[in-house]
Amino acid sequence: MSENSYLRTGCDVAWCPGCGNFGILKIVNETLQEMELDPRQTVVVSGIGQAAKTPQYLNLHFFNGLHGRALPAATAIKATNRNLTVIAESGDGDMYGEGGNHFIHCIRRNPDLTNIVHNNMVYGLTKGQASPTSPHGLVTPLQVDGVILEPFNPIAVAIALDASFAARAYVGHADQTRAILKAAIRHRGYALVDILQPCVTFNKLNTYRWFEEHTTPLAADHDHTDKIQAFARACENDPLRLGIFYQNEKPVFEDQLAAYRGDSRPLFERRVDLNKLAETVRVMG
Repeated sequence: MSENSYLRTGCDVAWCPGCGNFGILKIVNETLQEMELDPRQTVVVSGIGQAAKTPQYLNLHFFNGLHGRALPAATAIKATNRNLTVIAESGDGDMYGEGGNHFIHCIRRNPDLTNIVHNNMVYGLTKGQASPTSPHGLVTPLQVDGVILEPFNPIAVAIALDASFAARAYVGHADQTRAILKAAIRHRGYALVDILQPCVTFNKLNTYRWFEEHTTPLAADHDHTDKIQAFARACENDPLRLGIFYQNEKPVFEDQLAAYRGDSRPLFERRVDLNKLAETVRVMG
């Protein structure tokens, strides 16, 4: 471990040996190191699940919330202090299942945060039942006859909602994943990075070998400003494309808040006007 590592020492990491979460944690740490982000100005927010444990292993500010509720908390943290680098990081079940409603409306709001999703296509914490991204036909301890639903496509949904940044990576391709994460963190606005990873305990279909054989980079001439082209690539299932599908510049949520009109300071740096507060209480009461 290098001296500027963001990894927290002395932790009992509660993941199965070989889990793709280890690779993502390593890649996130290396990305933060290469970007030299100030740990005092960086916050990682998560919900519940195996992937959601990630912030506990990083020497940064972090917030663990309710299942599926990482994005509203992350949005509020960024709105309260725009100087912070905010990362929301959880699994496919937490973000797209319990958090599906928040996922949709966070894209619409476009806060300046990076949304890293560990996508292993099952619920890893609760013994491997199907998640929103589980492939059709996957046999699980709960879906014993195979998953009957078509998988949720987060990249296509994000592009359809005009997300300002939508990308997919694979944990086995560390260099590409680091490059994508850097671009996402530097991007001003909501940035989705869906990272494919194996669950070695419960998902015996989508293994490291499977991902190697069923993923491929976007073409070198892919135009990530072309929404129609990006959506078409996102709808391709075999192979799954890797890279930055779509990126555009649009107004950022917190920049449009009335609290920052004429005063760019974070809210905690401002003094409370007790006279105005008393007047507000009087009018409302």
